[in-house]
Amino acid sequence: MSSPTAEPPTPEDLATVAAQLGREPRGVLAISYRTPDGAPAVVMTAPRLPDGTPFPTLYYLTDPRLTAEASRLESAGLMREMTARLHSDAGLAQAYRAAHESYLAERDAIGSLGTTFTGGGMPDRVKCLHVLMAHSLAKGPGVNPLGDEAVAVAARSPQLRGTALPADWPGIDDETITGEDTP
Repeated sequence: MSSPTAEPPTPEDLATVAAQLGREPRGVLAISYRTPDGAPAVVMTAPRLPDGTPFPTLYYLTDPRLTAEASRLESAGLMREMTARLHSDAGLAQAYRAAHESYLAERDAIGSLGTTFTGGGMPDRVKCLHVLMAHSLAKGPGVNPLGDEAVAVAARSPQLRGTALPADWPGIDDETITGEDTP
């Protein structure tokens, strides 16, 4: 799998993101992930929007296919299962905290908001798969374990793997997700 690279947005990228969101994007610093079919899918957003409003979500998922899948996974209870595992798996909790600290350091390097809030529920719970998936897609596998898992579950869809998600995104088994053997 190739390493993700953030690129300054072109006017065409911003027009595509506006169409994806149904509104003009604000504070976009970079396109942090493009789908294999070429569409911008994750933007890096300034910690303060142009009007000065704090915006702690550094990575923002924009591709409608991926936002719909993140919503579907949330509705299916994946966040609840992940949060339960955070409380019972010290190694997972440590890796998730490291993802939070990395996210915070990267955002603060752009502009500090004077807060340790990052997004997605990090580091103590899972609150938003959209943020976690965006973080994983922007940074690549190995940085945010729960974002990686959410992307892996989404990548099970043949409609997403190789089009909206990398064909070579690492897979995951059901036992890892639920913490129990499933037939």
